[in-house]
Amino acid sequence: MAPIVLYHFPISAPSRSVLLVMRNLELDVEIKILNLMAGEHMKPDFLEINPQHTVPTIVDDDYILWESKAIVTYLVEQYKPDCELYPADPKTRGIINQRLYFDSTVLWARVFSAIAPIMRQGATSIPQDRKDAIKDALKTLNDYLDGQDWVAGDNCSVADLCLLASVSTLDKLGVDLNQFANITAWYDRCSTLPGYDENNEGATGFGNAIKSKLEEPF
Repeated sequence: MAPIVLYHFPISAPSRSVLLVMRNLELDVEIKILNLMAGEHMKPDFLEINPQHTVPTIVDDDYILWESKAIVTYLVEQYKPDCELYPADPKTRGIINQRLYFDSTVLWARVFSAIAPIMRQGATSIPQDRKDAIKDALKTLNDYLDGQDWVAGDNCSVADLCLLASVSTLDKLGVDLNQFANITAWYDRCSTLPGYDENNEGATGFGNAIKSKLEEPF
C-alpha cells in the first residue's frame, strides 16, 4: 500500500496536528513540505489537488482531503476505527468533537487573530485585548482538564493532539502557561506522545519567527 501523502508546512499548528495524529496511529506517510511564505501552495500542481490551496492536505490513494479536523477524524475511522484516539461511542465522540471545535473556533482562532497582523501587515505588537482573549481560552481549556488527565476524559484523543499543536505554539511564542496548573500537567504528559519532539521543533520555528518581529514579549 502506498503511503499517505501529507502536504505540510512544519510551522503551521493545524498541519502539525495532522502529523501528530499520523505518528500516533503509526501510519506510513510521505511528507511534502510546502513553504507558504514562498507561495509554494499557489503553484498549479498543488492547486489541481486543492483549489483552496491550504495545508494540511492529504492524498490517500485517489482520495483527497483538507482541513485538519476533517483529516484527523478520517484517519482514525479509515485506519484504526474505534481506537482510543476517536472511539465509536457517540457520547465520547461528542465530547472529543466539541473539544476539536473549541480548538478551531476559539483557541486557535484567537491565536491566529493575534498573530495574523504580524505575519501579514507588518505589525510589531499584539493588542492587550487579543492577549486577554487567548488567556480566557486557556482558562477554559484548563477547566476542561480539571480532574482528568486528557481534554476529553481518561484517554488521549485526537482532540489532545490538535490542542497540543496549538498550545505548544503559544508556549514557544512566550505565553506563560504556569498560571494554568492543569494545562502544564497535561502538557508534561503530552511529552511522552509519539511526534512530540517533531511538533515541538515546528512550534519553536514559528515562535521564533513571530518573536523576532515583536517590539516586546508576548
